[in-house]
Amino acid sequence: MSREPSVTEQQTASGRRIEECSFARVDAEAGDRSAYDTAQWPVVRRMIHATADFDFNGVTRFHPQAVAAGVAAIRSGAPVFVDVEMIRVGLSAERLRYFGVEAHCLMNDPQAAERAERAGTTRAEQAVALAAEQGRLDGAMVAVGNAPTALRAILARIERGEVAPRLLIAMPVGFVAAAESSDEAMAQQRVPWIATAGRKGGTPAVVACLHALLGLAGEAGT
Repeated sequence: MSREPSVTEQQTASGRRIEECSFARVDAEAGDRSAYDTAQWPVVRRMIHATADFDFNGVTRFHPQAVAAGVAAIRSGAPVFVDVEMIRVGLSAERLRYFGVEAHCLMNDPQAAERAERAGTTRAEQAVALAAEQGRLDGAMVAVGNAPTALRAILARIERGEVAPRLLIAMPVGFVAAAESSDEAMAQQRVPWIATAGRKGGTPAVVACLHALLGLAGEAGT
């Protein structure tokens, strides 16, 4: 009976060598990484690898249970809700399929635009509202890499006890409320979180974070 290739086996041998070489260079050049334990560093390392930005060694923060929560969620096939399509399409379909994980984004749902126009809010906020109504946030991994308004809408629902994600990835990028909303995500303790302090974050960082968790989930299954 044939066995489905593991997450790492889905790469070619040449691809694995290049990735391993890149990771070795990150390790060599990252400097002090004592702020992270052996489960957290692979996440930060992949974020640096994806962005060539060593500032992520320091600005990336973890709830103590975050990595374990993310790995467990992936291994159970929990869905991922993301704030923008760029994140959804950036995720490896093969790696998601390996664990039976589906990624969802409602930013382009016509209802989100219609509601935002009527309410004078953002599409991101209304996409979160739609996701909550459709039950897409409970038990899910929720990842925000672009829209602080989406993150704040999620945090408000978490605070009110309306939704209970298994993991919150809070990495909005930008100059308006990005740093502040990340701080708010790290201040709450209802849901384990992985976040970036300050203005840095964005789609590449979130995709790398999720891919790192997928890799760790694959290792846990070997």
